Amino acid sequence: MPEPDPAIVDALRRLRLVDADATPAMTPLPGGVSSDIWRVDLPGRPVCVKRALARLKVDSVWEVPVERSRYEWAWMQEAARVDPSWVPPLVAQDPVSSCLVMRFLDPAAHPLWKAQLRRGEADEATAREVGIRLAAIHRATAGRADLRDRFDTGRIFHAIRLEPYLLATAERHPDLRPRLAGLAAATAETRLALVHGDVSPKNILVGPRGPVLLDAECAWYGDPAFDLAFCLNHLLLKCLWTPPATPLFLASFDALAGAYLGGVDWERREHLDARAAALLPGLLLARVDGKSPVEYLTAEEDRDHVRRVARRLLRKPAATLAAVRNAWASSLTPTPSPRAGDSE
Repeated sequence: MPEPDPAIVDALRRLRLVDADATPAMTPLPGGVSSDIWRVDLPGRPVCVKRALARLKVDSVWEVPVERSRYEWAWMQEAARVDPSWVPPLVAQDPVSSCLVMRFLDPAAHPLWKAQLRRGEADEATAREVGIRLAAIHRATAGRADLRDRFDTGRIFHAIRLEPYLLATAERHPDLRPRLAGLAAATAETRLALVHGDVSPKNILVGPRGPVLLDAECAWYGDPAFDLAFCLNHLLLKCLWTPPATPLFLASFDALAGAYLGGVDWERREHLDARAAALLPGLLLARVDGKSPVEYLTAEEDRDHVRRVARRLLRKPAATLAAVRNAWASSLTPTPSPRAGDSE
C-alpha cells in the first residue's frame, strides 16, 4: 500500500478535517493523467481528495498550471447551483496544495460510465440525460458577464486542451495544419457559456439520480460546442473498443446529441451543431495522434481507421453532427444503418 501523500495530509489538517497530529487511512484511486486521487477515511465518513499535478502523467512533456484546481472547484459550485445532484457533494478546498475534497461516492451505487460502455452497456437513457444536463449548465451560464470575467482561463484551456489536442495533432499531420489551427483559433475566440472541458465517460458516474459530472479541471468560459463534441467523440471511439455494441453506441450518440441540441436556446441551434461537427473529427484524430491518445486503441489497424475517417472529414467538413455520425457509421464493418432522415 502506498504511503499517504504528505501534501494531502497537510491539506486536511489545514482544513481542520483531521486533528493536527492525525494521519487518516488513505487509499489511492484510479484516475486520469492530471491528478493524484485518494480515498481518505475521515471520522464517520469517507471523502475523495484530488490534488492537481503540474506535469501530467503522459509520455509527452505536458505541463499545466495547478491553479486550474481553483477553477474546477468554481465550476462545480456553478453546476451545483443548477442542480446539486449533478456533481459530487463538495466538502472543502485547499488552494495552498491545489486539493479538492468531495464526498466519496460508493462505486457500487455510482458506477463509472466508461466501465459500463467497456462492457457494451450503452444505455440511451444515460446518454440522453448527459445531454440534458450539459445543455442545462450551458443554458444557465450563457451570456453571463460575471462568469466570463471569473473564468477568463483561456491560457489554461489552451495548455490543457487546444495545444495538446488540436495543435499537437497538426504537427503529426502537416497537411491539415491550417484546418486544425483554424479550429483551435475559432474555439478560443468563441466565448458563450461555462465549459467543463473534459466531458468524457471516464469523468461521469451513473448514480441513482442520474449522471454525476467529475473533473472540471479545464473549466473555461468559452464555446459550449467543445463540451458536446468532446463527449460524442468518445461514443464513436467506443465502437472500435467494443465492436459488438456499436449499434448501442451510435444510438447513445443520437440520444445525447438530440437531447443537448433540444436544450439550446442561447444561440441558433444550427450554429452550435455546425461548430461541434467541425470540431469532432479534429478530436477524433487527436485521440490517436495528439498528446493524450486513448489507451484502448492499441491496434494500428484501429488507429488507422480513425485517421482515415477523421482526415476525410477534416478535408471535407460535415455541416451537422448527424452527418459526422453517419460518416463514421458507414466506415464500420458491418455497416450500421444511418439514422433515419439524416444525410451526409
